[in-house]
Amino acid sequence: MASGARLADELGRLVTVPGARNQAVAWLGLGITALALAGVFAILLVVARAPGTSILFPTQDFFRVALIVHVDQSVLIWFLAFAGVLWTLAGGAPAALGRTGFALAVVGCLSVAAAPFLGAGDPLLSNYVPVLEHPLFLAALALFGLGVLLQVLDYLGRAARTVRMDDPLAVGTLTAAIAVLTAALSLGWTWVALSRGWEGKAYYEYLFWGPGHVLQFAYTQLMLVAWVWLAQAIGRPLAPSPRWLSALLILGVLPLLAVPLIHGLNAPDSPEARLAFTRLMQYGNALAAVPLGLLLVLALVRRSARRLAEGDRPVARALLASLLLFGAGGLLGAAIAGVNTIIPAHYHGSIVGVTLALMGLTYHLLPQLGFARPQGRMARWQPLTYGAGQLLHIGGLALSGAMGIQRKTAGAAQGLDGWAVKASMGVMGLGGLLAVIGGILFVVVVLRCLAQRRAPAGAA
Repeated sequence: MASGARLADELGRLVTVPGARNQAVAWLGLGITALALAGVFAILLVVARAPGTSILFPTQDFFRVALIVHVDQSVLIWFLAFAGVLWTLAGGAPAALGRTGFALAVVGCLSVAAAPFLGAGDPLLSNYVPVLEHPLFLAALALFGLGVLLQVLDYLGRAARTVRMDDPLAVGTLTAAIAVLTAALSLGWTWVALSRGWEGKAYYEYLFWGPGHVLQFAYTQLMLVAWVWLAQAIGRPLAPSPRWLSALLILGVLPLLAVPLIHGLNAPDSPEARLAFTRLMQYGNALAAVPLGLLLVLALVRRSARRLAEGDRPVARALLASLLLFGAGGLLGAAIAGVNTIIPAHYHGSIVGVTLALMGLTYHLLPQLGFARPQGRMARWQPLTYGAGQLLHIGGLALSGAMGIQRKTAGAAQGLDGWAVKASMGVMGLGGLLAVIGGILFVVVVLRCLAQRRAPAGAA
């Protein structure tokens, strides 16, 4: 089948440029580092919130500091570092702009993790990009963001004009870059227009509200690229032709045309702007995800009887878990009512859906980039452990939220009165610990593969 062959050959073309391949490995290493750092803070986070052990951490600040670093490393830095892998592969050997961007991103990532131990405190749980209001932490975030922006500009300057509609992987990579660039422009617009009268959490809440919603489009596009790629890799290709897949991926970012309009008509701290960005993500971000998700379900069901090769099982399980978690997150989003733990249950499901897709794509990329193929019991069980843990985690959060537990609280402030509430939060804690174990297993599997360098696929 011509369309299937087209997708199957795409990866071989992307990894044949040594400079691009080496830089892609560097970005992947940065993403794995971010996940490892997030795992350390996740252990502290789960222990600080679970019944019985939360008494060991009597202050709210400990929970909040750990939460902020965990979220920024496991979402913002991990996702955008992985995007750097795709932009580097698609763009070819990086120019000085791209190399400088990577160096800045590395310094930013490590500084975000180090900041709490160097005096950064005053945690502010602003949505999308929580911060420690300290010059070191803010400078670290700025350095990472600037590094990613330079990589985006390097990629767009060299590769955007060569993208073809019969190449959905390249189209999806381009749309993710456009979404990130739009988020950067939205951030700049908001920063200029936002009243300097705001302070503390309110200031960062308004500053990151619009750009944070736009970034969700970039994350979703990365996940959809991984879905298309991995479905083909395991012999379950999506039915539409490459041109139709490209059209769906473009549809996924078309709602971002409304971003300048929202900024132009509303002040960034107005209720109208907050509602407009909420509706933009609520309805616009599903335009490509829903049809592609349904196509993926059909592809998996239609060819479920076809036996997978042993080396494809970790990839296939990551893909299936990604689809399940992203779908669960979407359903929980429709159940949100009030400010309770159903909200983090929703976004944990959606965000982990993206994470699992990128984990699966990492497994698929490793042998193509010149490293060992992930295989064996640990690789097979890792997506199941991580996915099952996250399902328990979001299930416990959702049940707790339905019983009135407020989000972003820990310890006695949670108000865990009654056995049902304690049981649901216990399920949340158990799931969180399983997810942490699954995340650690992923890092271990990848590090073991990275330690076994081989000739990359497509190399002469």
